[in-house]
Amino acid sequence: MASDFFFHEMQLSPGLVSDLRRLNPWWEGDPLPVLPATRRHLVDEIHRRLQMRLAPMVVLRGPRQIGKTTAQLHVVQDLLDRGVPPRHILRVQCDEVPELTRLREPILRVVDWYEQAVLQKRLNEVAQRGEPTYLFFDEVQNLRTWAAELKSLVDASTTQVVITGSSALRIELGRESLAGRVATIEAGVLSLTEIGTFHRLDVGKPFLVHNGLEALTRKDFWAELAARGVKVREARDVAFKWFADRGGYPLVHQKAEIPWPDLADQLNETVIRRVIQHDLRVGERGRKRDAPLLEEVFRLACRYVGQSPRPSLLAREAQRALDANVGPQRITHYLRFLGDTLLLRLIEPLEIRLKRKRGGAKICLADHGLRASWLQEVIPIDPQGLTENPHLTTLAGHIAESIVGATLAATSSLDLAYLPERGAQPEIDFVLTIGTKRIPMEVRYQKRIDPLRDTEAMRTFIENSINNAPFGILVTQSDSEPLDDARIINLPLSSLLLLR
Repeated sequence: MASDFFFHEMQLSPGLVSDLRRLNPWWEGDPLPVLPATRRHLVDEIHRRLQMRLAPMVVLRGPRQIGKTTAQLHVVQDLLDRGVPPRHILRVQCDEVPELTRLREPILRVVDWYEQAVLQKRLNEVAQRGEPTYLFFDEVQNLRTWAAELKSLVDASTTQVVITGSSALRIELGRESLAGRVATIEAGVLSLTEIGTFHRLDVGKPFLVHNGLEALTRKDFWAELAARGVKVREARDVAFKWFADRGGYPLVHQKAEIPWPDLADQLNETVIRRVIQHDLRVGERGRKRDAPLLEEVFRLACRYVGQSPRPSLLAREAQRALDANVGPQRITHYLRFLGDTLLLRLIEPLEIRLKRKRGGAKICLADHGLRASWLQEVIPIDPQGLTENPHLTTLAGHIAESIVGATLAATSSLDLAYLPERGAQPEIDFVLTIGTKRIPMEVRYQKRIDPLRDTEAMRTFIENSINNAPFGILVTQSDSEPLDDARIINLPLSSLLLLR
């Protein structure tokens, strides 16, 4: 490489320059790391947002180890293959370059150096010639002033920025200050359509296309989804068995030949302990959090998956397990911390006409594979497995409810809640609010459905005009005949998972 290529590199420390050069091998004509042949849908969605150019920044938000970095690298490879000049692409890994945190304004200083030493022009000069530039920042929430710096950057420079983050709270706070400048993509674990691709099963493309949420308010959309599931039933059921046995983290399907116990250990190390020991140990103003309590709260979340236990109950259980004085408020704070990492989703009670909130949040894990790995307890959720282990049906139902909640929560811009029992209204597992309409959804994960008993809560909800609920959705264990009540669509969990 020519000696003058990085003639300004000493503006940053030699170590940081070396890190940046290693993260961007294409500057010197070197190849990217070897990438998985199977791509997540996230790659196409990032490209779509970049091509629309509705906002200068694309935010990809999701828990650790679900493929955000790999998706970024796939996008970079595609841009290079399409002829984007290598020096027009900058990528920074914000959680693995400690030198960054020593800079006062790390993003701006790195971009300054990039313009001078690599691009050898200002971003605006390149834009004036009609050529695009792309800046990628991975796990950006690790930089304290990331939102303010990126706001300054895109307000002054014409470029496109892709950022990823695994902190719901920090990314959300940043989005608020970047209003009008960001387009957000919610990323969960692998969808069933992606798992099908990993295992060479043709279950089709995601059923919910990227044109808003209005389709979810139409009963025929859900009926067509149920029909799609029946059409691809054979491949769907095989893909669902893979999902049921292993969950949805990419690792467990990329390494399908490796036994589950080994994969479970890896999930514990790279996902759960990484969050507990690294992401959450230091709180506001540098105060250290209690790692044993974090572990216990996550264990309790696994035990009460798909349920809404009161914090006082969880506090009593934590006190017994740790022999320590733990109050409900602290439990709530630690649950929020875990929710902030997107390891779990906390579904809040539905507020109608400002009625007082009752009950705790419903706990939905990002992936049931985390529960199986942390508790070392595999619960079958596929119909055949439950037929052989009928005593586990209730627990499998709670896990199924958690899967539904996590799937819906990863749908961008969807307002999701649950309705606790209130007077004559039985509890509703989930309520989707889209515009002025509310769609109730109940999970009845059992072998046989009672058309009256198992739909009572939804019928009560639909018949209350204040809810403006045109129909309800019943999520079941297996395919079944349509119910007599035309207001209710029933479909199995395996078909619901074809949404994404």
